[in-house]
Amino acid sequence: MSEVKIAAATRTEFGKGAARRIRRDNKVPGVLYGHGSDPLHLTLPGHDLLLALRTPNVLISLDIDGKTNELAIPKSVQRDPLKGFLEHVDLQLVKRGEKVTVEIPVHAEGELAPGGNLLEHVLAALPVEAEATHIPEQVTVSVEGLAAGASVHAKDITLPNGISLAVDEDAVVLQVLAAQAEEAPEGEEGEGEEAAEA
Repeated sequence: MSEVKIAAATRTEFGKGAARRIRRDNKVPGVLYGHGSDPLHLTLPGHDLLLALRTPNVLISLDIDGKTNELAIPKSVQRDPLKGFLEHVDLQLVKRGEKVTVEIPVHAEGELAPGGNLLEHVLAALPVEAEATHIPEQVTVSVEGLAAGASVHAKDITLPNGISLAVDEDAVVLQVLAAQAEEAPEGEEGEGEEAAEA
């Protein structure tokens, strides 16, 4: 997994006005917490953070005020609902070798059995427990040849070494839904009604 270095500065101003000023400077307010320590309020460079967050569960090496280095993973990211820019980020402090619970994206590959069936992602992300410095970016699941009614459970997914499920092993992750063939009958009923009215 990738580790991204980001320079961060501690901040002492809080509230909406302070947050707006930070964002005007193309920076993002954030909070670093964990390991029983007091939350540390930070200002982070907006562009660098945006690039880093493109990788799910990215490991961020924070250079705080040029004095201390801490490892963190993103736990909560707030974005502007219209423009999409970062508004705030919560970061969880982690240590090398420490196990953390995260959600990793599920990527399906392969062709379903013929018939126009649909693949539903019941869980878009799979909760797992992994070492903080070895969190996989995603898990890949083959759906080759699956027919309507088939499902993939958490226990069916092969995880990398050292990674364990943090969800019930019988939880449904993916399922194949039968193609909807209801439109034609509805149309026929409509025609019948129109004919009757005529």
